[in-house]
Amino acid sequence: MKCRHCHTDLSLKFLDLGYAPPSNDYLSAADLNKPEVSYPLRVLTCTKCWLVQTEDYAAHDALFREDYAYFSSTSKGWLAHAERYCAQMTKRLGLTETSFVVELASNDGYLLKNFVASGIPCLGVEPTRSTAEAAEALGIPVLQEFFGADLGRQLAKTGPKADLILGNNVYAHVPDINDFTRGVAELLAEDGVVTFEFPHLGQLVQQNQFDTVYHEHFSYLALHPVISIFKAAGLRVFDVEELSTHGGSLRVFGCLDGASHVATENVTKILAAEVDAGLLNEDTYRGFQDRAENVKNGLLRFLLEAKAEGKTVVGYGAAAKGNTLLNFCGVGPDLIPFISDAAPSKIGKFMPGSHIPIKAPAALTAAQPDYILILPWNIADEVMSQNKDLAKNGSTFVIAVPELKLT
Repeated sequence: MKCRHCHTDLSLKFLDLGYAPPSNDYLSAADLNKPEVSYPLRVLTCTKCWLVQTEDYAAHDALFREDYAYFSSTSKGWLAHAERYCAQMTKRLGLTETSFVVELASNDGYLLKNFVASGIPCLGVEPTRSTAEAAEALGIPVLQEFFGADLGRQLAKTGPKADLILGNNVYAHVPDINDFTRGVAELLAEDGVVTFEFPHLGQLVQQNQFDTVYHEHFSYLALHPVISIFKAAGLRVFDVEELSTHGGSLRVFGCLDGASHVATENVTKILAAEVDAGLLNEDTYRGFQDRAENVKNGLLRFLLEAKAEGKTVVGYGAAAKGNTLLNFCGVGPDLIPFISDAAPSKIGKFMPGSHIPIKAPAALTAAQPDYILILPWNIADEVMSQNKDLAKNGSTFVIAVPELKLT
């Protein structure tokens, strides 16, 4: 395999999580009697541009289907984050009713609804029918397509160019990251701005967040490779912010190479921090597998001991990262009888691979388990706050990543 960006031969292995089905491919009861497709889940590192990437096995149209089950609006914290972003960008860029905003992978309208409420013209580009229809029901115009250079060029010819293009947690999801970025350059106005938010590879490495690896994430990004990818498309990064979302993310600000935006010191600061963190050092990637194995062994030991003691352990949050963890560990309904989740699109279905049933949050109260394993650790505080009564009645919260922790 060659690097998705610079086409260098890839030989440096970062992580091997065995075989797993797509992490958002939730199953119905009828599906349990059918064959289930799994793909190798392995990650390699390019030693030239330092883009970390999964091996090529699953095509994007097999991963992001019309019944895609991830709806951004499920998390109240994420809704608040989106609202703050819209207010910040409206002020920073001076967006008005004459501006034009495009969100790539707009999901269920969780963010663009804020621009609609402010009277700022916008468009969502979202390939999955289930989420696109939810956004359209909010009055948000949505184009149900995968974004790339051809579509960016087409939109620029038929409508206004964008003053703001944004993509939250989509940049890692595109298989052809060069083509996707060229599409941004095609659609961006002369002095327009693009912002991408994505989990920072530095945090993945430092915090042992190996469960954020799944097939829908084709790339694991740091600022160094993003600058290289932008440059190849005629764009440049002029600012970057560190965010606490998704266990530690970056928000990069880009523009056309000839735009007026002046680079900030933040760019130099983050680049230096990545060097200090070893993100341009091969040894950093060679030693990561053992850290993932340690988490696997610790979780399995806890679950087996709890079962031997007659204790009940259930899960909370049917998240993609949870699927990665459970399938890597080989955990099934014998150790975790069900997982609770607030998303209506997931309730009544089964986790891919592990086949653990997904139930509504009310099931937690009925079960009053001894332990609740929070799979989406990035919203652990939100989950614990929502379930304080369970803790008062004796339930203990458990987080497995970056190491086993009981609260």
